[in-house]
Amino acid sequence: MNPALQSLFEEQREKAREFRLEPVSGRIHRLRRLLDYVLSHQEDIITALHDDFQKPREEVQTSEIYPVVSEIRHAIENLRAWVEPKLVDTPLGLLGSRAEIRYEAKGVCLIIAPWNFPFNLCLGPLASCLAAGNTAVIKPSEMTPHTSALVRRLVEELFHRSEVAVAEGGVEVASELLKLPFDHVFFTGSPAVGKIVMRAAADHLTSVTLELGGKSPVIIDETADLRQTADRIAFGKFLNVGQTCIAPDYVLVHVSVKDQFLHFLKESTLRLFSAGGGFPQAPSYGRIVNDRHFDRVMMLLEEGRKRGAREVLSGPIDRPGRLIPPHILELKDSESQLMQEEIFGPILPVLGFDHLEEAIQSVNKLPKPLALYIFSKRRQTLARIEKEISSGTVVFNDCIIQFTHVNLPFGGIGNSGIGKSHGYFGFLAFSNEKATLKQRWGATTPNLLYPPYSKFKHWVIKIMIKWL
Repeated sequence: MNPALQSLFEEQREKAREFRLEPVSGRIHRLRRLLDYVLSHQEDIITALHDDFQKPREEVQTSEIYPVVSEIRHAIENLRAWVEPKLVDTPLGLLGSRAEIRYEAKGVCLIIAPWNFPFNLCLGPLASCLAAGNTAVIKPSEMTPHTSALVRRLVEELFHRSEVAVAEGGVEVASELLKLPFDHVFFTGSPAVGKIVMRAAADHLTSVTLELGGKSPVIIDETADLRQTADRIAFGKFLNVGQTCIAPDYVLVHVSVKDQFLHFLKESTLRLFSAGGGFPQAPSYGRIVNDRHFDRVMMLLEEGRKRGAREVLSGPIDRPGRLIPPHILELKDSESQLMQEEIFGPILPVLGFDHLEEAIQSVNKLPKPLALYIFSKRRQTLARIEKEISSGTVVFNDCIIQFTHVNLPFGGIGNSGIGKSHGYFGFLAFSNEKATLKQRWGATTPNLLYPPYSKFKHWVIKIMIKWL
């Protein structure tokens, strides 16, 4: 056990007891300070993310800063309502009692953030954690060191280490943190690492929120507006160079419109991302995060090529600059490795289908996805696919926008995640929903069930079983 981390944990456990007794105004004060810091340090955030993987300025603003600002504001505006005890109906068998659900902080929480949206996915969960009245230890990704350092500076300027602290480092630091008996662990990352986190949490029976990933499919039928569909898929897929957990991972399109769709998709991708002198110079297109991930994506691309995939769109690849332009591949079949594992990069495989049943079966052969995207003008088609395919989220006729909707729960199911986040659902993730029942003094219905038992009490029990 790491003595420094153990000491930090004990400090936070003591502070968590203090937080439990403070009014909600204390939580709101911390959230306001966090919001003010983010708003006043936007240039620092933009610079850090550019230095880590050349993320475009506007992309940082829309996908890193805006979601965090929106999350914090939403919590500030609604927190007083969220923390109010919720009165629940009392059954006749407990007539005279009063029942409520009260929301208490879980205590000391661990937030393990990924590298793909390293600011957003540190600060978003932190906002929910603070709203629920907890202390937090944040483990940012070592793969984005500039953003990690920025998050550390933010935390050190705003909070005492007993309230919020940052533990920087690699796998060894994460492993040491997971040995501690946190009250909740919020992890964002791959299913493989999510399983490791869950095993470690099980040693302490610690609750977890696992925001994972998977192969999020797109299904397009012959009625879809193909030009708009192409725009929306191109944006959703190649934002952040495809390094997005809810990015469209592959496309299943009706064979009657496949060629036309591919034409529009190529056109949309070039228009959206190559402006300004092609992909090497394009200001709207970022880079792969590191060499290891670059090599993994290239391995998938080469495997697809060897299996005879047709390259609808490709471009010059620059390994020293970690540049992989958008690649659109028309696959011959679903046996390619591109259809077996999450791509998490700028490669979009496309397959045709003759009958909707084929597309549904193809998706259901794989683990349940984090997101499902359906493009159609037929209500019955939208309804059928949504009903027959289980997924964490579903979006009709658009991509990835569900992440920014603060009133919707965000999360996966099965292999794509456990638990929900964002807005009220993020508050609940970091809260203990405590059942509270207050019994009146004097005669009550349960008194009738105390021994010694009599014929009358036997009759009362029979009535309860039959009618109550």
